Amino acid sequence: MADDIATLRRILRTSRTIAVVGLSAEWHRPSYFAAKYMQEHGYRIIPVNPRYTEVLGERCHASLATIDVPVDIVDVFRRTEDVLPIAEQAIAIGAKCLWQQIGVKNEAAAALAAGAGLDVVMDRCVKIEHARLFGGLNWAGVNTGVISARRPV
Repeated sequence: MADDIATLRRILRTSRTIAVVGLSAEWHRPSYFAAKYMQEHGYRIIPVNPRYTEVLGERCHASLATIDVPVDIVDVFRRTEDVLPIAEQAIAIGAKCLWQQIGVKNEAAAALAAGAGLDVVMDRCVKIEHARLFGGLNWAGVNTGVISARRPV
């Protein structure tokens, strides 16, 4: 499992396309917040959720199988028990990393993905790790821009 700083930094530095499985179109959901942050930091976000046709200005896919561009990271915002088929799809599309978000830790899916040569990250947030490793954190912990002492212009 990719748990050390050097590996997480390498994954986030070399990856530019992230398929976010379970991405919500609701701005207050963690998946939306994380994906928007990554998009604003130069990553291409590919939403994967059969409930929507578009999220964050990108066409939404019903599954990983319908994505027609190379995917670097498959970022999973689903329940732990739902991850194994997602890992199988990630392998099938040639993804480089299976990233299970905070609270998601499917060992069987991790073993399958690692056995196929993918980097595996579990129980970590891609947004938090990016901010921690590349300077996006401020004194309050997360630079959301929602609360500010500055007056709006």
